[in-house]
Amino acid sequence: MKLKIVLVTSLITASAMATESSTAQGLAVKQEGIKYIKMLGKALKTELKAHMKKDPTGLEALTFCTGSAERITKEVNAKLPSYAKVRRTALKVRNSSANPSDMIDKKIMRAYEAAIEAKTFTPKDIKVLKEGDVTRVYKPLVIKAVCLKCHGSQLNPQISTALKSAYPEDKAVGFKEGELRGVIVSEITKH
Repeated sequence: MKLKIVLVTSLITASAMATESSTAQGLAVKQEGIKYIKMLGKALKTELKAHMKKDPTGLEALTFCTGSAERITKEVNAKLPSYAKVRRTALKVRNSSANPSDMIDKKIMRAYEAAIEAKTFTPKDIKVLKEGDVTRVYKPLVIKAVCLKCHGSQLNPQISTALKSAYPEDKAVGFKEGELRGVIVSEITKH
């Protein structure tokens, strides 16, 4: 009888330790994903702000995004470990070849939209989804007033013309302040 109690106690203890270890690993992966998201976000935001400051119409910022956002994303990814990558996507993409979303991305973004609608959303709401060996960490991107210069309903005619030229199938317009623009996603594959 004592042997059974010792075995059961040992199994319960081992299970609890495995859960704690799994939770700690999950938190570490989440923090790592956030680090990569911040790397990409900072690189893009720094450049975008500089261009917006030079040209408040937004035309220079649009030129930057058209010519450099994808390059900067590749540069950030080149600095990451081989098991990680970071990217941007949205439900309404401007460049479908550079920023496609899959069903998992869409599900997460719809959850963010529902939270915005229900007024339970916070821009710091980081979502983590583990599927097999891959953990995805999501950070929402929300439309601010300055974003409306290139993503709003009433665009400067020069911006509208430039968008049609650069992105003939652009869907990333018609937003209002406070709406979800998209997400930055970090994907970490660990065995």
